[in-house]
Amino acid sequence: MATTATTQTSSGGARVKVQQFGRMLSGMVMPNIGAFIAWGLITALFIPTGWYPNESLAALVDPMIKYLLPLLIGYTGGQMVHGKRGGVIGALVTMGVIVGSTIPMFLGAMIVGPLAAWVLKQFDKAVDGKIRAGFEMLVNNFSLGIIGGALTIGALKGVGPLVQGLTNILSNGVEFLVNHNLLPLINIIIEPAKVLFLNNAINHGVLGPIALEESQRIGKSILFMLESNPGPGLGILLAYWLAGKGSAKSSAPGAIIIHFLGGIHEIYFPYILMNPRLILAVIGGGMSGTFTFQMLGAGLVASPSPGSIFAYFAMTPKGGYLPMIAGVVVATIVSFLIAAVLLRSSKKNDEEEMDLEAAEARMRDMKSAGTAAQTAATVAAASNVRTKANVNKIVFACDAGMGSSAMGASVLRKKLQNAGVNITVTNSAVSEIPADADIVVTQKTLTDRAIASNPRAEHISIDNFLKSPKYDELVERLK
Repeated sequence: MATTATTQTSSGGARVKVQQFGRMLSGMVMPNIGAFIAWGLITALFIPTGWYPNESLAALVDPMIKYLLPLLIGYTGGQMVHGKRGGVIGALVTMGVIVGSTIPMFLGAMIVGPLAAWVLKQFDKAVDGKIRAGFEMLVNNFSLGIIGGALTIGALKGVGPLVQGLTNILSNGVEFLVNHNLLPLINIIIEPAKVLFLNNAINHGVLGPIALEESQRIGKSILFMLESNPGPGLGILLAYWLAGKGSAKSSAPGAIIIHFLGGIHEIYFPYILMNPRLILAVIGGGMSGTFTFQMLGAGLVASPSPGSIFAYFAMTPKGGYLPMIAGVVVATIVSFLIAAVLLRSSKKNDEEEMDLEAAEARMRDMKSAGTAAQTAATVAAASNVRTKANVNKIVFACDAGMGSSAMGASVLRKKLQNAGVNITVTNSAVSEIPADADIVVTQKTLTDRAIASNPRAEHISIDNFLKSPKYDELVERLK
């Protein structure tokens, strides 16, 4: 028993650490996705092979991908570590890796932005309270300038060439997989990792930087489609709709709209956690979809974020719609067929069939085992129950703060309005929960991180942002 508990503790702690690292990577890109989409649209429209070739407007493409986008990432990464001062030095040092290389420095920006901010933060801590009155601005400005200048030179001469070499190695590895028709094997790793809420880290932290470099070089990249393909998730939800039972079957149509049209892939993760064998279905769908993309030469000009079919159409270059649609359709069909067979062959238990919420709870509890301290913190936070008199703001938090949390906030906001309860409901990233949040709602795998971000709030753990009985319980309590 002791060995099992130790193993679960280690596993849970490692999972949280991986999620936090992934959150840091994707957190540098997600706030700037709008700029990436703007670059993608300008590229698709105005380059010589675009829909409306225009030499004057196409001149925007190269400076945006070489300077604007890496600088935004560097600033955001620095700001995450040390506020605005961190953002400024992060952007400054990012300029060093940009000039020190000949390729877009997205990976370089992800490294030097947070690192430069951390160095400045250590200096600020060391001199805190030791500066003579009236000299604060002088010290602050010159410390950032001197430290930033030195780090920029170091990034120019050292980090830039190093990251360029690393990027070339990764690009050559991807090229090897493509040339030997092995790229679909990546989905064996991607699909299970997505279900553990590492989708943003994989897409924006790992694949995105390499894909952008490839897109700038050849006009499109299949790497944008490896994690974001909505086909495998759509196949799972269709199988539940047509072959499932109970609440899973009834909730699947709504989840299909949110997943396929809205691009919020997290909506189908609980359906897999309810029946873990279905991970084989999304792996099969992902591999077949990627194989189809590769055989037909599919690719996107920029990241389709969120992973909606509408975003896929917007980011597809001229002449690339048929390969794109074929890959999505094949992935959907394969995932659906495997999932339907697995659902039909599932053995019935002697007990009454477990509904979606109960099944999700069991699976999440198994996956989110943590340390005794974390468990105690969770219990303490859950017991901090609040009433209407001391609740002014409810915050839904997810990994990136843009997809599933926004959906959950919308659902609860409507329920509160129908009940005549006037309370602010918003959403945020789990690492950026506002200090004035009175109640925080998260999925179970993120609750420990939410408590660490805001320990004073009441924390509610749920399994499905779209449908949870705890919404109605909360509304009744606040009425």
